[in-house]
Amino acid sequence: MKRTGDLKLIQELNRFIILDTIRKKGPISRSDIAKFNKLSPTTVTSAVSELIRDGLVQEGGTGESKGGRKPILVRFVPDRHFIIAVSITNSNITIAEMNLDAKVSRKETYPVGTLKGSQLVEHIITSLETFLLYYLDLIPCIGISIITPGIVDPANGVIRYNPKLDLKDVPLKDIVHEKFHLKTIVDNDSNALVLAEKNFGDYKDHKNLIYITVGEGLGAGIYVNGSIFRGFHGGAGEFGHISIDRNGISCDCGNRGCLENYVNWPAIYSRILSAIARGRKTIIFEMTHGDMNQVTIDTFITALQKGDGLATEIMYEIADYLSTGIINLINLFNPDIIIIGGDVFCHDHSYLKRVENHVKENGMSILTDGLKVKPSSLGENFELVGAAAILLNEVFQFSLAT
Repeated sequence: MKRTGDLKLIQELNRFIILDTIRKKGPISRSDIAKFNKLSPTTVTSAVSELIRDGLVQEGGTGESKGGRKPILVRFVPDRHFIIAVSITNSNITIAEMNLDAKVSRKETYPVGTLKGSQLVEHIITSLETFLLYYLDLIPCIGISIITPGIVDPANGVIRYNPKLDLKDVPLKDIVHEKFHLKTIVDNDSNALVLAEKNFGDYKDHKNLIYITVGEGLGAGIYVNGSIFRGFHGGAGEFGHISIDRNGISCDCGNRGCLENYVNWPAIYSRILSAIARGRKTIIFEMTHGDMNQVTIDTFITALQKGDGLATEIMYEIADYLSTGIINLINLFNPDIIIIGGDVFCHDHSYLKRVENHVKENGMSILTDGLKVKPSSLGENFELVGAAAILLNEVFQFSLAT
């Protein structure tokens, strides 16, 4: 005889499976849900009633009759509840209201400036307070989902190590939950992004994905056989800290020659300044009227799109460095797809072909045969979609249906 706890767990698992089926295949009849998942009609009817009560599902329309009355169809309702998604980077805190389809309803950005450590944590809380003043009540909010670069312990919601932001063993989940009394999740940004691509992007059919984000830093989210690969301390995917030159540039992590210091935005910015100081002609100088403080990633991307020689040379160099690092990942994990995103690549996908060609020319052919190198499919709000995906993964229990 099954214990009460066992039965309750089974009911919860069935509810997750049924909700995910309605989200993916709705509008759909209760009988089709039962057949698709090999569940009893009674189990489905009970779970659907709960989901309707909770505002996650609604009835609407009828299906084709199969000999009796036309079945009433049920569909997913993404807009009666919302998530507060938070993306922390080295320069900004971006907060958004997202529906249960990971679509942005409203968004605000709060610059980080020079804040680090405890001052940054205070700024995160203050920014959330400001954002949440908009709401009369937070009853429809199912939680706050926060992503950040660095090594994160997601089980406890602790930022274990982020040297650039001077964050070490910060219990951010507990701090936010205590302040706002909402379910809170904290995770690494690259892990969130690979999960978002798997569950909301164009690459749902792939089983082994690696998402590489190139922006202020360089990270990798690794999805293997149905789940995120996190490693012993949650530090798997610190792709940017693969050393490519033991005598190279000193890194904040304490090592030398780390890959991210050759491909991230600060590295690009440094190359631009150095080239202009040497007298190199570039439209970047004209676009900013000689004020190098005005050079941004968007400036660089615009220069690329206009065929600027310096911007093109830098991007070729970045693509080649990145390709070398990617070959190491392929040799370690043998993925079927590499997805490249982040601020540096999200606006211009033309250089991905150079990355793909380099990887296939220099990697082991047995491991690169059939490998795809693709751009992120998450759009301009990719970081927020990633943040939402972490919390929605619990709501839908995607892993159960993978």
